[in-house]
Parts: sequence; structure tokens; C-alpha cells
Amino acid sequence: MKKLNSYRIGVDSGLAHGFSDFADDGDMWAGKGKRVRSVEVTFNEAFLSPPVVHLGFAMWDISNAANTRVELASENITETGFTAVFQTWGDTKVARMRANWLAIGEVEDDEVWDV
Repeated sequence: MKKLNSYRIGVDSGLAHGFSDFADDGDMWAGKGKRVRSVEVTFNEAFLSPPVVHLGFAMWDISNAANTRVELASENITETGFTAVFQTWGDTKVARMRANWLAIGEVEDDEVWDV
């Protein structure tokens, strides 16, 4: 559990634009085996320490011809951003994907002055 040492809590959110591979037979749609895509996300303002980041699918378009095998994770979380990582494996065919993200953490208090 991350305990926040502040009453000054910041919440930032956005959309991580994943990919669209079906139109041009990209590897997520036409490939097999392990496939990974990453999206770098920058927060609107920096947090005082790395925040907690939650990811959720905003949209996925997956073929029903095989099992659905997907993983969505946040990695390399810093005060200024993180990497959203989507992966699949086997014969799963993913046409498109987008993810919503939510970051919660401590932010600078405008009322505290450094003199």
C-alpha cells in the first residue's frame, strides 16, 4: 500500500493511444508468438514521488478465431510519466487497442514556501 504523506493529492488521467494494426497487417494482427507494444505517457504536471497508476482498456478489437490472450501493465513509473505496455502471445489477433489511465499521488502544495 502506498501511503500519501500529504493532504495535497493530485489526480491525473488520460488516454494512451495504443495501436491499429488490422488495416496494414501489422504484427499484432498478422503475427504469432509474443508481441509487445509500448506507449510513453507524460503527466500534465509532475508528482512529488512516483504516483500509483491504474490502467484499463478503453477499447480493444480482437479476433474471435483464437483465444484472447492479453496483458496491460504500467511500467517505469516516475514523477513525470510512465510506460503503458500491452502484450499478447500465441495466435491471438489484436486489431486495435487503447487504454485509459489514472494516476494518483502527492503534488506540490502551493501554500508551502521554501525560504
